[in-house]
Amino acid sequence: MEILRSVVVLVHLVGFAILFGAWVVEAVSRRARVTSLMNYALLISLVTGLALSAPWGLDHDLNYAKIGIKLVVLIIIGALLGIGSARQKRNGSLSPAIFWPIGILALLNAGLAVIWH
Repeated sequence: MEILRSVVVLVHLVGFAILFGAWVVEAVSRRARVTSLMNYALLISLVTGLALSAPWGLDHDLNYAKIGIKLVVLIIIGALLGIGSARQKRNGSLSPAIFWPIGILALLNAGLAVIWH
């Protein structure tokens, strides 16, 4: 069971890496836009995060406050990606006020996972 949980943690980290990496590529190339890869990465992070928040027969209690805050941040990222995609289709461009918080919140979510025990 612990091996399965470790695999889910790995896939969760890959989801974050894809989201943040796709955002960094767009930021470095000075193209403030949302890609479909970001949406898929968000879905991977959401599904694996929900799987990790389920009790796996652990000896310790889950930190529900941390799980709740990370879920709220993920929902906000999803909202920004959705709004960004819609504006991108309509206008052909994306406001930096929508683009930059996506990466910042993705990094915040990873920081919460690592720092908050």
